[in-house]
Amino acid sequence: MLSVPAGVRIWLVAGLTDMRRGIDELSALVQTQLSAEVHSGQLFIVRGVAGIG
Repeated sequence: MLSVPAGVRIWLVAGLTDMRRGIDELSALVQTQLSAEVHSGQLFIVRGVAGIG
């Protein structure tokens, strides 16, 4: 079971995400699309697919 501390924001990202991008590009997407800091203690949950297109 996942234990999340009180006050932690959890972002559920709608749509499909190309998981071939890797962690660096996914972090950049969080910063640019959500205007959020990836090292802020928030949780970012994306729905991934192996490849799009």
